[in-house]
Amino acid sequence: MKTEVKTSIEGLEIGMYVSRLDRPWIKTPFKLQGIQIKTASDIDKVRRYCNYVYVDVEKGSTPDPRFWDLREGPRNYTHTKPQATNNTRNDFSHLRKQHYSTTTKFTSELETAKDIYKDVCVNLKQMLSNLRRDGELNITSVKKGISDLTESVIRNPSAIIWVLSLRQVDDYSYARSLRTSVWCATFGRHLGLEKPVIETLALGGLLLDIGKTGLPKELLRKSGPLSPGGMKQMQMHVDIGVKILANTSNATSDGKLPIEILQMVATHHERADGSGYPQCLSNNEIPLFGRIAGIVDSYDAMNSERAHIDANPMSAHEAVSELYELRGLKYQAELVEQFIQAIGLYPTGSLIELSTGEVGAVVAVNGLRRLRPSLVMILDKNKEALPQFVQMDLSKTCKAITIVRGLPVGAYGIDMNELFI
Repeated sequence: MKTEVKTSIEGLEIGMYVSRLDRPWIKTPFKLQGIQIKTASDIDKVRRYCNYVYVDVEKGSTPDPRFWDLREGPRNYTHTKPQATNNTRNDFSHLRKQHYSTTTKFTSELETAKDIYKDVCVNLKQMLSNLRRDGELNITSVKKGISDLTESVIRNPSAIIWVLSLRQVDDYSYARSLRTSVWCATFGRHLGLEKPVIETLALGGLLLDIGKTGLPKELLRKSGPLSPGGMKQMQMHVDIGVKILANTSNATSDGKLPIEILQMVATHHERADGSGYPQCLSNNEIPLFGRIAGIVDSYDAMNSERAHIDANPMSAHEAVSELYELRGLKYQAELVEQFIQAIGLYPTGSLIELSTGEVGAVVAVNGLRRLRPSLVMILDKNKEALPQFVQMDLSKTCKAITIVRGLPVGAYGIDMNELFI
């Protein structure tokens, strides 16, 4: 895991360890390639020679996130709006360490997934309640659940995704947090990341909107489009979230939260063309985990009901198609394509209509034949409820039977909770 934070000189404090400068060490009077900041004069000395430095958070204290510079290269002070490029480096390919395969049957993993989902939900609610009451974030209770969730996703991702589709959580914020966590874990599995890295992604996904606990409830519950002032206030959840996480001291055995999680929270609303917030970063300036979080968060938002958006939520397939259209524009093209491969063109749990007129729900994505997933049929061709559910694997049926469209949640009055819980 990366342990360096790029920060402005204003962010330096006594107790920090400077591991790199913005220029070669030989061009400075410093004798060692590494500086332990012990006095205010040490900071002044660094300020005379540098505009920014890299701080190793494992060898000293962590800079205040307000002074972080998440850009990978030298600062660019031009005010020209950047353009999304197609040459964003594929810096995720070197992280592939594993090739996962499904090791449990859907039906057997489903029962385990239900228990895990319930435990994570209960602990998430308790964690957020304690944060609002005490002003301190304790993630100890959710970490075990995230580890179990990751293991379930690794064994068979379809099971926990199916549980998510039942939307058992009434509170929008809880449901969103749980879904983005699972989508992050599923994406990490597809990318072949090692289990600890997938856990970091999943925990980061769970905490993406933690800053909203610091916003007025009236703002969060307001229906209809936000005013410019309201939108600006809503966007503050990013900075609030980073500050909450930066002050979390119980994240790991050494008391430090992985930097990648803070980067996810800080940059999940940044976009490849520089149109995001709060820093208007673009392309490679957005850390890899931030780019992943941005794709996952956007996908889930597209097919979720949101109080501030008048339009109906997209179907899962429409959201996938929208992401594909925005590849190379708002999001790194290669990562979008990998995400779609991970979840399928018709993701698990989504409703679809067949060319026969029948309606079903996707229970598993067939890796090599993503247009022909496994289904459980719910309605007949006349849109009448079937007396009992019928399973159908499109990869093994007549090619004349095809999916004609994805359906939004609740289409034809289908209540997944009523049918499957």
